[in-house]
Amino acid sequence: MSTFSPYLNLLLRFVLSVLFVCASLLTFSQQKYTVSGYVRDSSNGESLTGATIYVKGSQRGVQANNYGFYALSLPAGKYTLVCSYLGFVEQEQEVMLSRDQSLNIALAPRAYQAQEVVITDKRKNKHVESTEMGRVEMSASDAKKLPSFLGEVDMLKTLQLMPGVQAAGEGNAGFYVRGGGPDQNLILLDEAPVYNTGHLFGFFSIFNADAIRNISLIKGGMPANYGGRLSSVVDVSMKEGNNQHLQGEGGIGLIASRLSLQGPLKKNKASFIVSGRRTYIDLVTKPFISKTSTYAGSGYYFYDLNMKMNYTFSDKDRVYLSGYFGRDVFTFKSGSRTFDASIPWGNTTATLRWNHVFSNKLFANTSVIYNDYRFSFWGVQNNFDIRLSSGISDVNGKLDFDYFASLRHHIKFGGNYIYHRFTPFSVSGKQDSTGFSPDNAFRKYAHEAALYISDDWEISPKLKLNAGVRYSGFQQIGPYTRYQRGNNGIKIDSAVYSGGQPVRSYGGFEPRAILRYGWNQRQSIKASVTRNYQFIHLVSNAGTTLPTDLWVPSTYKVRPQISWQYSLGYYHNFKDNMWETSVETYYKDMQHQIEYRQGYTPSISDPEDDFVFGKGWAYGAEFFINKTKGRFTGWIGYTLAWTWRKFPALNQGRKFPAKYDRRHDLVLVGNYQLTKRWTISSVFIYGSGNTTTLPEQFYMVEGSLVQEYGNINGYRMAPYHRLDLSAVYTPKPRPRRFQSSWAFSVYNVYSRMNPYFLYFDQTGGVLGNNLTIRARQVSLFPVLPSVTWNFKF
Repeated sequence: MSTFSPYLNLLLRFVLSVLFVCASLLTFSQQKYTVSGYVRDSSNGESLTGATIYVKGSQRGVQANNYGFYALSLPAGKYTLVCSYLGFVEQEQEVMLSRDQSLNIALAPRAYQAQEVVITDKRKNKHVESTEMGRVEMSASDAKKLPSFLGEVDMLKTLQLMPGVQAAGEGNAGFYVRGGGPDQNLILLDEAPVYNTGHLFGFFSIFNADAIRNISLIKGGMPANYGGRLSSVVDVSMKEGNNQHLQGEGGIGLIASRLSLQGPLKKNKASFIVSGRRTYIDLVTKPFISKTSTYAGSGYYFYDLNMKMNYTFSDKDRVYLSGYFGRDVFTFKSGSRTFDASIPWGNTTATLRWNHVFSNKLFANTSVIYNDYRFSFWGVQNNFDIRLSSGISDVNGKLDFDYFASLRHHIKFGGNYIYHRFTPFSVSGKQDSTGFSPDNAFRKYAHEAALYISDDWEISPKLKLNAGVRYSGFQQIGPYTRYQRGNNGIKIDSAVYSGGQPVRSYGGFEPRAILRYGWNQRQSIKASVTRNYQFIHLVSNAGTTLPTDLWVPSTYKVRPQISWQYSLGYYHNFKDNMWETSVETYYKDMQHQIEYRQGYTPSISDPEDDFVFGKGWAYGAEFFINKTKGRFTGWIGYTLAWTWRKFPALNQGRKFPAKYDRRHDLVLVGNYQLTKRWTISSVFIYGSGNTTTLPEQFYMVEGSLVQEYGNINGYRMAPYHRLDLSAVYTPKPRPRRFQSSWAFSVYNVYSRMNPYFLYFDQTGGVLGNNLTIRARQVSLFPVLPSVTWNFKF
C-alpha cells in the first residue's frame, strides 16, 4: 500500500479542492434557484443524452448529461423553458422559480410531414456554439439509411465516412484517426473498453445497430473525463429498453439475421432489452459440401448477444446492468482427418452503474466494469495436440460527478481504477500421453488509475472555455521476471518480482483546453490543446487489426506513449442551420511509438524482446459540408493529411510514412426521400493508395533467390475508390402495429478492383534462363448486391 501513498495523498488534495470550489460557487449563487430533472423520450422512456434546455428569448441554457440529467440555476422569477433534441418535437414549459424544484421533461419523437415528404427537424447550432472540437454524434437510425456491406449495418464503418477518420482496409471495420494507430482509439460499450471490435477478421464490427442507441466520436479536443489513448474516443451507448410497452425488431439478411426484444419489467420504473445476431454461412453451405470433400466439417460463424436492464428507484436513484458477449468460431477439418483446428475469439463485457442525485446540482455515476478479450487456437494432427492463447482482461471501477454550478459553469470531476491482466502469448500441448506446458505465458499484471476535473465555462456570451486536467498513473506489478541479456542476446542475469510487488511506475499530468469565440450565433472559431498518455499498446505485424494481434502493457522496457495535439477550427452555419460547414487543422506529436524490429518473425519468446521504439507526427486539414434538413440530406468530407514515423532501428534512421498515411481522402454521402415509401442513398469514397514495403532488387545467391527491400513504406499502391448505392422500401404499415421495410444495397457498383495487398509471382527458372518475376495485386470485393428484410412490432 505504501507504493500508492502518493496517489492517495493526491486524491485527498483533489477531493478537498473540488469541495472548496463547489462550496464557493454554491455560496456565490445562493440568491438563485435551481430547476433540475431528466429529459426522456415519451414513447419509450429512453434518456436523451445532450438535450438542450434554455430560457426562451435568450441563449442561456445547459445540455443534459449522458444520462439525460440537467440542472438550470436562475434568479427568482417566471421563465419559459424550451427543451429541444434532434428528431423530437420542441417543448416549452413555464416555471415560476421561488424555490428549487424538480421538472422531468418527456419529448415526443417528431413525425415527418408525409403529405409533402419534407423533413422538418429543427437542428440547433450546437455545431457552432459548443466547446467541442472534432465531435461526431450518430444514431443507429442515421446509419441504417446508408448503403451497407452485405446487408449488415455497421456503425463503425459509418464513422469512417467522416473527415479525419480512415478505414483500416477494404471492407474493414477498423479505423485510424488523425495519424494514430488502431490501438490509439478508446472504444467503449456502455463504459466498458472493447479491445477487438471486429467480426469475420475485421470485416464487420461487433456493434449490432438494433441494440445501439447512439455513438459519439471525439477526434479533436478529448475531454478530461476520457483517457488512456492518444487519438480518439468512440463512446457507444446501448439502448435502455422500452419502459412503456413490449417492442421487437430484427432483420433477415444474406449472411446474418438478428432479433431484439425490449419492454417494461415494471411500467415507468424498469425495462430490459435483449438483442442477438448470428451468421449462418456455415449452415447455408453445409448441405452443398460433400462428406468426402477436403473441407467437409469446416466452417465459420459469429454471434453476439447484447443485454441490458435498468430500474428507477426514485428521481434520485437509478441502476443499470448491461453486458455483451460475442464470439467468432472458425473450424477446419481436413478430408483425411490428419489435421483438425478450431479458432475461437471474442469479447465479454459487463457494466453495473448506479446514478444518484445528491442535490439539485450534483449528479453522480458509479460504475463497476469487467471486460475480457480472448483469442485461442486448438489444433491436433495425428497424436499431437497443441493449444495457443492470448488475451487481456480488466476489472474497472469509476466514479464520475456532474456539478451544474451555474449557467456559466458545468464542472465534471471523478476518477477510475483498472486492474489489468495481460496474456500476450501462451502455448501448451501433448503428444500421446506426454504433456508439456512450458513457462512461456509471459503474463503481466498492472494497476492503472486516474483523477480528473474540468469546467465548461461561459466567460461571456461570445467567449467559452472548456479546461481540465487529468492525472494518470500506471504501475506494472509482479509476478514478473526481468532478464538481462548480453550482446549475443543470451540471458546473463535476472530480477524476480513476487506477486503484487512493484516493477515499474509511470504517470503524469494531462492538461486539456478548448477555447471558443463566436461573434454571432452562426460563426465561431475554436482552438484546442490536449496531452494524452497511453499505457497499453497493440502490436501488429499486419496492416489491419486481426484477432492474432497482441495487447501489451508498459513495462520496465516498454515506456508509455505520449502525445500533444493542437487543433484550430472555423465553423459557420447557413440558412437557419440547414447547412453546417467547418474547417479543422491539427498537428499531433507522438513519442515512444512501438513497432516490431526489422526482419521480425513470430516466435514463442516474450514479444517485447522484438520491439523497437521511435517517434511519430501527423498533421493535416479537414473540410466538412453537411446539409441537415429537407428531402435531400448528406455531407461532403475531405481530408488532406500527412503521417510520419522515425525509428533509429528502422529504415536506417530516416523518417518514413506510416502504413496508414493517406494524402487525400474524399467522401460524398447523399440521402433522398423520393416518396413516402422510398428512400435512396449513395456513398462515394476516394482515397490515395496505402503505403507498403516492396523488394526493389532480386539476386541469385548459390542458386537461391534473394530479395533486397527498399525503404519502409516507400511504395504507394493505386488509389482506392468505390461507389455504393442503396434503396429502402417501406410498405404501408400492417394492422397490430407491425412495420417492415426492404433494404436493397449494391456495394462497389462499378466493381472497382481496389488493391488489398501486393505480392511477387515467380515463373520459369534460372536453369532454363527464363526466370520471370511479376508483381501481382490481390483484390477482395467486386460488385456485391444484397437485400435485407427488416421488421418491427
